[in-house]
Amino acid sequence: MPDITPAELQQRQQAGETPTIIDVRETWEYEEGRIAGAQNIPLNSLPEKLDDLEELKDQEVIVHCKGGSRATSAKAYLTQQGFTNVRNLQGGFQAYTAAG
Repeated sequence: MPDITPAELQQRQQAGETPTIIDVRETWEYEEGRIAGAQNIPLNSLPEKLDDLEELKDQEVIVHCKGGSRATSAKAYLTQQGFTNVRNLQGGFQAYTAAG
């Protein structure tokens, strides 16, 4: 699945869409600032949270971190676990806040 740009995500949110967004940064990073509606599941916690995410396997899931590397790992992991529509937010939280 192709990644998503910060501008595309912001346009969708402004249009009233509420995509599933998973912030894979550490909890302290999430507490310092977050994308509205994002749920925080740190990258190292993803394996233990898979059962909670089961209903999302065939839905669009957007993953992000600070700059993109952890989200790239999260996307690969979720795809390996059978998730079919995982998208990485290009440039992560930094790019999202810079764009908006």
